[in-house]
Amino acid sequence: MSNRRTTRSNTLRPQKIRFAATLLTFAAVGGVVGMPERAQAQTPSPLGEWQYSVGIPLQKMWEPQLPTWQVRVGAAATFGPRYDGAERYRPLGGINVDVRYKDLFFVSTGEGAGVNFAQGPNWRASLAVVYDLGRRSHDDPQHLDGLVNINAAPAIKLSGDYVISKDFPLVLRADVKRSLGGSNGWVGDLGAYMPLPGSSDKFFWFAGPSVTLADSTYMNSWFGVNRSAPGASKYPDYHASAGFKSINFGVSLIWAFRKHWFATADGGVEQLVGNAARSPIVQRSTNGVADVSINYQF
Repeated sequence: MSNRRTTRSNTLRPQKIRFAATLLTFAAVGGVVGMPERAQAQTPSPLGEWQYSVGIPLQKMWEPQLPTWQVRVGAAATFGPRYDGAERYRPLGGINVDVRYKDLFFVSTGEGAGVNFAQGPNWRASLAVVYDLGRRSHDDPQHLDGLVNINAAPAIKLSGDYVISKDFPLVLRADVKRSLGGSNGWVGDLGAYMPLPGSSDKFFWFAGPSVTLADSTYMNSWFGVNRSAPGASKYPDYHASAGFKSINFGVSLIWAFRKHWFATADGGVEQLVGNAARSPIVQRSTNGVADVSINYQF
């Protein structure tokens, strides 16, 4: 471990990490909006939750005096499953928006609208309102007709990030979300990521794993089947109990190709496990997603 740590310390020079952290305060898929059917960042996705806020905890460690305002806008395209466990994929496009005031308030299509209510030089705790567009039968009529729709609904999300140190910039993240409607359930995410060797002054990348857990209300909304519901008889009754929903791995990259301009690419793989993977609704227990974006930082 000590040899690996020394290598990372020498390769990941502070100026590089500061550069990437300043730009990567939102992920491309997390910021895609503008299409009525878009499953935004807060809808279940093969991307890890950390990819929607990648770089934010590192930014403050290398830049203690943050600018009063940070504003980024861009355009993105993504290719991913229609819903968790779907066999069919679809392309989508839209815009990125991320606005931050000091180290306090933020409005982001990746993280929602919220406040960092507690923070230190290497950690933060946030409370935000996010929005989940749910799942409708028209997303995949062949497999979802007869199942109860999961309506669009706001949600409250509590999250925290902790950076180990400058010499070993591993970021640990935990969050929990409660839907106010829709699935009406609780879902949480535990993840970790860090910047990787091979970066330069114009290119940087992050990678890491995460796991997702959920309560029985959430699990049954997304993966359960009640044959008493009209039209649901094509599936057997199925109860999805609380527990682990998935394990995930993600990669995020950034390339600054011109002053103020940068491009990002994100990829993620989600492996449904346990009750989620065994659901009769699920056609594929392994899903992936990929996206690209071009952004301008003011």
